[in-house]
Amino acid sequence: MKKLILAAVGCLSLSACATVTRGSSDAWEVSSDPGGARVETTNGHFCEATPCAIRMKRKSQFVATVTKPGYEPAKITVTHKTAGAGAAGVAGNVLVGGVIGLGVDAFSGASQDLVPNPAFVKLEPIKTAQPATGATPAPAEKAAAPAPAPAATPAASPTPAGN
Repeated sequence: MKKLILAAVGCLSLSACATVTRGSSDAWEVSSDPGGARVETTNGHFCEATPCAIRMKRKSQFVATVTKPGYEPAKITVTHKTAGAGAAGVAGNVLVGGVIGLGVDAFSGASQDLVPNPAFVKLEPIKTAQPATGATPAPAEKAAAPAPAPAATPAASPTPAGN
């Protein structure tokens, strides 16, 4: 009986609790106002229109750029942290004595959650250059045509004195 219990504990210690219960990837969700924006991440993932979800490794770190014509691009920095459910998986490894399980969970990122998740971004319209408030633009001045050169006056011809 003792051998059976030891064998069961040994098998459990070889498995990674968080990896088994949560998996090493998650859906990272992003939405925007207005919707329909494109999302591209620095780790090569994208979606054509918000709202959308992208499957990511739980231990990912990346910057997502959200773009839509007529709006300023926005960036979202996404990182990871130990999650409540991930911590429970780590605790399960500790209780069962699974040093190997701790290593697997740490390596796979199963004990992590992406933050922020879900992510939301409010896109700002592109601002166009406008004159200061209350000022009216000066009318465009026409380029003045060059003044005509003065007409040449003939030099007085010398007249012989005493004629």
